[in-house]
Amino acid sequence: MALTLITFVAFTVLVAVISYVKTKGDDQTTADGYFLAGRGLPGFVIAGSLLLTNLSAEQLVGTNGQTWAVGMSPMAFEVLAATALIVLALWAAPRYLKIGITTIPELIGLRFDRSTKLWFCIAYIILYLVVQIPVILYSGSLVFENIFNLSGLLGITKFQAICVLCVAISVVGSIYAIFGGLKAVAVSDTVNGVGLLIGGLMIPFFALNVLGHAAGSESSVAIVDGWKYLVANHADKLNSIGSLTAEAPEVPWPTVFTGLVFLGLQSWCTHQSFIQRVLAAENLKEAQKGALYCAFLKIAGFMFLALPGVIAYALFELQGDQVTMMDDAYPHLVTQVIPAPLMGFFAAVMFGAILSSFNSVLNSVNTMFTMDIYHEYINPQASGDKLVSVGKKIGIVFAVATTIVGPMVYFFPAGLKTFLDSFVMLIGLPVLSAVFGGFFFRYLPKYAAKLIMVFHIVVYGLFMIIGPAYPGGTGTMHYLYAVAVLWPIELLIMAFLNSRNKKQHPELKAWEQVDVKAADLTPWKYRKIVAVVVMICVVAVYIFFSPLGIGA
Repeated sequence: MALTLITFVAFTVLVAVISYVKTKGDDQTTADGYFLAGRGLPGFVIAGSLLLTNLSAEQLVGTNGQTWAVGMSPMAFEVLAATALIVLALWAAPRYLKIGITTIPELIGLRFDRSTKLWFCIAYIILYLVVQIPVILYSGSLVFENIFNLSGLLGITKFQAICVLCVAISVVGSIYAIFGGLKAVAVSDTVNGVGLLIGGLMIPFFALNVLGHAAGSESSVAIVDGWKYLVANHADKLNSIGSLTAEAPEVPWPTVFTGLVFLGLQSWCTHQSFIQRVLAAENLKEAQKGALYCAFLKIAGFMFLALPGVIAYALFELQGDQVTMMDDAYPHLVTQVIPAPLMGFFAAVMFGAILSSFNSVLNSVNTMFTMDIYHEYINPQASGDKLVSVGKKIGIVFAVATTIVGPMVYFFPAGLKTFLDSFVMLIGLPVLSAVFGGFFFRYLPKYAAKLIMVFHIVVYGLFMIIGPAYPGGTGTMHYLYAVAVLWPIELLIMAFLNSRNKKQHPELKAWEQVDVKAADLTPWKYRKIVAVVVMICVVAVYIFFSPLGIGA
């Protein structure tokens, strides 16, 4: 345990030192300097920050828990993200950088009106504070409780240990997000990203080695034997193609090309935490590099976000110590397979991933409140110094609030990942409709986005409450089917409103973007070639984990 703590502290301090050195001379007295890193992030930093903003313990624990329960179909959340990142690079980033926005609600306000901007900003802030950040805090605490057994060391209950860990994560993460600004968050993400790739990729190889020995291999390195045992005895778990009537967390195959694609567009093209990294790019070229580099990282993500869950199922089944809850599978696997000398490094990498998601979302919610509410409605004349000061103060308030809510997720009975993904779409899909519909349909009336938001919250909310069954009563219908149906309907409603408004007001001019010269818009010349390679990799991974490959 002493060695684990030493290596954990050493790597964590190393990240902090590098972040401090890289940001100590930066000007954070302006809104752009504090909230957008001075609009100077290079592509590789954007890629690392995008990955780490997205990746936290709720994914490491949640997605691996899902694959432990239902097999490889949940890997779609990782692999299909690459397609959304292509859309971000080729379509969304040029438009966002051209208009020079700081937040997604700001874009919605420019396209529609101030009241619409306020509606969406408040909805986003509530979603982040009540759902997303608390889940990040809880899932991170759960991992550390399982690794360090804090409850046993301190002689307290598991819930009390989670409360202590939520506070610790919140305090450290807040230091980056509140006092360091976006640049400190992005730099720490990049360093932690390297560590995560090393640490995360260790798990499946160590796990296969343990599985091989448990299956009777006498080889000193039994990784290959473990893989052979897995393919021979659990090929059904390695199949990524879910059934037509699958229930969450399994992913039905029709939704891979519909609802899941829409969810990915919402996450990677309109989610403030992700988009803020792109908005902070040095220029369009670097923004496109960052998004497409991240696409490759997301494709490789199945190695540490999905495959370990299947290995865990096979190992626990062989050992006779199968866990009963999906969110316990990954932590239980980690404690079994990682050698003691490396446990501290892995814990530090996990801590970095947790901090990254926490401080990234906290930084984004601070940005939205400061720029879209305080600056817009409370103090329009506020100086850059004042905006930064308000951002820091409200960040402290938000951090305290989410730290109180975080431990309450302990009492939620379903899997973390399913809960988060399904609930986020209550607000996320109307945002996607407002942003994409706003660009597609240039004669929309000002009330269109608000109408879509009310329509979606009512219909999708009823779907979540009722939980309708598949025809024939074979199980609860997957929420991705609702997403697959609702977004096209919402776009059709916007198309109708657009056409009617144009006919009723022939004098109305089409909405046009204004180039505010916030960034150089020269595109990366290799963007299309790289995008094609990304799509080839997506198809290859799916064929491998299918009945045509090893999932027979």
